[in-house]
Amino acid sequence: MTEDSILSKLRRHSRFIGDDCAIVRPRANEDLLFTTDFSIESVHFTRDQKAADIGYRALARSLSDIAAMGGRPRYCLVSLALAPWTDTRWIDAFYSGLLKLAGSTGTALAGGDLSHSGQLTIDVMVCGSIARGKALRRSGAKAGDTIYVSGPLGGWTHKPLIVPRLDLGRKLAGKAHSCMDISDGLALDLHRLCRESGVAADIETVPLLPGASVEQALHDGEDYELLYTAAEQVPGIPIGSIRKGRAGALTFAGKRLQPRGYDHTQHSS
Repeated sequence: MTEDSILSKLRRHSRFIGDDCAIVRPRANEDLLFTTDFSIESVHFTRDQKAADIGYRALARSLSDIAAMGGRPRYCLVSLALAPWTDTRWIDAFYSGLLKLAGSTGTALAGGDLSHSGQLTIDVMVCGSIARGKALRRSGAKAGDTIYVSGPLGGWTHKPLIVPRLDLGRKLAGKAHSCMDISDGLALDLHRLCRESGVAADIETVPLLPGASVEQALHDGEDYELLYTAAEQVPGIPIGSIRKGRAGALTFAGKRLQPRGYDHTQHSS
């Protein structure tokens, strides 16, 4: 296994790979959206998981960010720092899972980087696009808005498969006042949305995945459902409302809710 042999295989799946940079011409009257996410061994996955599932999930996490902005994914860059235990078969399976999702969502592999490390580390950058000025933001929630989520919640132990809500995100563009994806727990992410919008929020109910507790849904993270607010009725599950108040303040069932969730800076060694 060599770097050139890996790149040779990837070139069969991408017309962009071969030079030092991919060449992309943006379309007129569009905004480009850029996001990136790490997937790190023993943090986001374990080596006993299927390589194809790790590849799928690594891309799905970044696609969820594009969905939260109401955008359409266009290109991805995939960088791998390979651990000693990975081999050609593992790498092939990893890209098989990633490219399957890329193909189904219209995301072209545009390049990346290869290196080595004692711990497998994956970085997936996605470029998406949306009509100029139409991107959904965290900062647009207004008092009187209904708060929605795109599906039941339960945290990472109850959500083995991420489904990027790309179709829903595009439908919400121009209708929702604010939007983000739930990566670090409903309580913490809603706090962030409200803080950016200068409003407070009251949660009345939390839809749960089978076997999940309210505590897990509020604080565990890795749900990758959309969290959004709107004045009009839109698709999704209503869970509460936005009100005037101290920016970022939350209540659940009438009681003050602490904005606890997963914070990578608090879990570092």
